[in-house]
Amino acid sequence: MKNGYERFIRPLLFSLDPERAHRFTIELLRGTSHFDLALGVLRFFQPPSKPKTLFGLTFPNPIGLAAGLDKNGVALPAWAALGFGFIEIGTVTAKAQPGNPKPRIFRLPGQQALINRLGFNNDGADAIAERLGRLRRSGRWPVVPIGINIGKSRATPLEQATDDYLYSFRLLRDFADYIALNVSSPNTPGLRELQEPQRLSELLHAIGNQPGTAAKPVLVKIAPDLSSTELEVIIATCEENNVAGIIATNTTLDHSSIPRELDEEGGLSGAPLREKSTALVREIVGKSAIPVVASGGIFDAESAQEKFQAGAQLIQLYTGFIYRGPRLLREVMEA
Repeated sequence: MKNGYERFIRPLLFSLDPERAHRFTIELLRGTSHFDLALGVLRFFQPPSKPKTLFGLTFPNPIGLAAGLDKNGVALPAWAALGFGFIEIGTVTAKAQPGNPKPRIFRLPGQQALINRLGFNNDGADAIAERLGRLRRSGRWPVVPIGINIGKSRATPLEQATDDYLYSFRLLRDFADYIALNVSSPNTPGLRELQEPQRLSELLHAIGNQPGTAAKPVLVKIAPDLSSTELEVIIATCEENNVAGIIATNTTLDHSSIPRELDEEGGLSGAPLREKSTALVREIVGKSAIPVVASGGIFDAESAQEKFQAGAQLIQLYTGFIYRGPRLLREVMEA
């Protein structure tokens, strides 16, 4: 049976252009974040507490907000009020950038999916660090763990990627309970080449050598389109560099489940990613003790339990939240 969000709110949002609906929702939550009464209303949706300790952090529950929904970190109090056990903002790049040309988000309701080719549109590390500083000084900083997902600026050559990540890392690490390195978005040319062992090792080594990094969990977000051989090398590289966790997965370039007339260029997320993501989680857990955060195709309690049974320690919502709304968190936790 459809919940209230699916019956009333989603039809209104889906009547708008996808990016306009996204922007409207973020601005609404941004405004809500400034008012205690409004935040109290959002807390109606909170799921029951089920604390989880991982990376030395305590999560009120194992359900997180995936990077991409709040790229610029403008609505942290609202996400926490809705009941997310942790919040990951970004992807943040060293340089502010507008992203790819519009249109760049496409809904596929029949497939319960989204295709996006946003291209890391964000305000840049300097502006976001300033914003997070203001939030911390305001006394409204959430009590749940905050992750900051960082990526390479489009204008930065691949050979200079490490310096680009380091710039964002140095500015943002003090605001983050953990840092996620996005080396797997399909929408920034060449970015997935950073999953190659030499480049990934260079990046992880540079991050790991920063002062104070030992106390800051660093996670790596990987693509779902890796072969078993590629995955084994990535796992080995992560183990050698003391990576705290692997986020599996980003969006996929495998559009074989999408009718040709509906297809668009970009990363596919949602229900079509479910099996591919779960299989990768299971494979990582079978080959390594590195904790896994699962993301991809979580739409209900069953698909969430599938990820946990595959060995995931935490899960993240994105497309499922857009389709199902805040009730999804309670549904998962009450299963």
